[in-house]
Amino acid sequence: MKTRIQELRKKHKISQEELALTVGVTRQTITSLENEKYVASLVLAYKIAKYFHLRIEDVFDFSDVEVEGL
Repeated sequence: MKTRIQELRKKHKISQEELALTVGVTRQTITSLENEKYVASLVLAYKIAKYFHLRIEDVFDFSDVEVEGL
């Protein structure tokens, strides 16, 4: 899943560690999200979007996520 996390972090001048601590995950999780190696849970996506005062869909691109049964 594509995200704007790295772009937003740089714009707001915060580290992966700072974002991770704020949303309750490890720095490695933020790295994995930025490198498209991990798909955020809805709760985590909400926390990250809320941190940046954005909507989830403004941070995460769900267009390439497959949903079973659809």
